[in-house]
Amino acid sequence: MEIKNAVTALAALAQETRLAAYRALVAAGDAGLPAGELANQLGVLPATLSFHLKELAHAGLVNSRNEGRFVIYAADYAAMTGLIAFLSEECCGGKPELCLPCKTC
Repeated sequence: MEIKNAVTALAALAQETRLAAYRALVAAGDAGLPAGELANQLGVLPATLSFHLKELAHAGLVNSRNEGRFVIYAADYAAMTGLIAFLSEECCGGKPELCLPCKTC
């Protein structure tokens, strides 16, 4: 990943509604969520959510697909994996095991 792409992705996530939307999409899994359902979950207006989803899509963090009259959004796991790899590629002074997420901490 190039630094410009990392900055774009981090900037997209550095906003409360976008971060909440991304986390909800991660929780939804590969099936994703219809935009309207996501707006309801987050308690935001559909037009507001549309703006935020556009920013996440521009950053490459979410994908959308049409299913009938619905637009379904899903997290792009490969993009987030790439961002995390970029952030930690020279991690921890040669001790990469220190960079692993700790579920029990």
